[in-house]
Amino acid sequence: MGGVTSGMFMKIYQETGLESWITSPTDVKLLTLQRSVRLFAYGGSTITLALFLSHLNVSDQRIGLFMTLTLLGDVAISLVLTVVADRIGRRRMLAFGALMMAASGIIFALFSNYWILVLASVLGVISPSGNEIGPFKAIEESTISHLIPTSERSNVLTWYIIAGLTGTASGTIIFGWLVQLLQVNHSWSPLESYRVVFWVYAAFGLTKCLLVLLLSGRCEPAADRSISAAPVSEASPLLQQQGENERLAPKDDLVNPSSRPWLPTLSQETRALVVKLCFLFGLDSLASGLAPVTWMTYYFNHKYGLSEGHLGTLFFVAAVLSAASNLVAPALARRLGLIKTMVFTHIPASLALAAIPVPNNVALATTFLLFRASTNSMDQAPRQAFLAAAVQASERTAVMGIVNVVKTLSQSAGPFVTGVFAYRQLFGLAFIIAGALKIVYDILMLVMFLGYQTVEERAQQHVECEDGAESANQEEVAAGDAEVL
Repeated sequence: MGGVTSGMFMKIYQETGLESWITSPTDVKLLTLQRSVRLFAYGGSTITLALFLSHLNVSDQRIGLFMTLTLLGDVAISLVLTVVADRIGRRRMLAFGALMMAASGIIFALFSNYWILVLASVLGVISPSGNEIGPFKAIEESTISHLIPTSERSNVLTWYIIAGLTGTASGTIIFGWLVQLLQVNHSWSPLESYRVVFWVYAAFGLTKCLLVLLLSGRCEPAADRSISAAPVSEASPLLQQQGENERLAPKDDLVNPSSRPWLPTLSQETRALVVKLCFLFGLDSLASGLAPVTWMTYYFNHKYGLSEGHLGTLFFVAAVLSAASNLVAPALARRLGLIKTMVFTHIPASLALAAIPVPNNVALATTFLLFRASTNSMDQAPRQAFLAAAVQASERTAVMGIVNVVKTLSQSAGPFVTGVFAYRQLFGLAFIIAGALKIVYDILMLVMFLGYQTVEERAQQHVECEDGAESANQEEVAAGDAEVL
């Protein structure tokens, strides 16, 4: 019996990818820890940001404008930092972003003027949605791609995503109950308790900067190692498609880097692919901008009177469900393929999002919210796997940065629109529209990319055809020699 149990746990240990992450290089563990620390701080800002601005007597419309301007500022910062990251240094860019995060937290803890706070959020790093903001994610994922062998990347990426979701979950519940404890047990005003959150936010920004300093030089592009590639297919494990053997990467049709040294060099094929993906991901992000977690906490607080502590618990459970669901994503991707996994898990989440404002009952509304959380993030790893597999290794950081910028730019319009809806007592309409737009995105993604072959798949197929032709020639020569004999 003990042997059966031990074997079962060993299988789970291997199938979930935990073994791959534990045996990964120290740099990978540090990057994973950085994401957890960053998302922990973002979780705290998610719970308090809209309520903080509301207690400063900022109207719903101006709260939405604040979020929109914040995201627009992030577009410019992310574009610059991710495009030049491989040239200036990935570690330097990550450290600079962490310092901007700390600076933003300090300003929010000290000032109350609306436009000073807008300036701090536009030029710094404050997450208005609780999700990734700034250049961190694109640089970190690109770095992990060359630190990990091809066959292990899917497992490591899964735990990288889970670490972020765990950080978000911890941040929401800890900060939510901390704020409530300060207000109820220590008679602090709401504003005073919210400022504590931003002081801690700044501290975690500095902590992230210290973790960046611990990274080794192997994280830089010059340290990229030659990793053997394996045959890939659309149903391969997540990120297994990202083989970096240069013989599989087409080398023609690149933009001349000497003419524009500060711009990324992308092949014609990659540029066409990026245009399509930017349109689709932009549509999805526009919908996400209409219903960010910050607006959701505000919605549940104002409609149902949920306190900060109960909001923290609710979104803690939601984040835990999201983290747990990602353990299933690799197995689904192996059986369904990347595109089907993305679409078939995302559509139910989109329907649940649209259903949140329909019932006038907190139990049903939270049920829809939690159901959405249980499937909403399962498309993240397949999506990044597909994107990374579709481009050359040398293009990956720039492409991921460009896509993230487009997603943030598209998302930036949403919060202001939701603010207008909230001001006009039509708050729930924003969630309904967001769910509908996401379903349109899912359908278009399935139509445009089902069966799509990545660059590496086509290159591998070409190599196999050449090998087959060479084998055939050898067989003909051998047959001819046999006839002569």
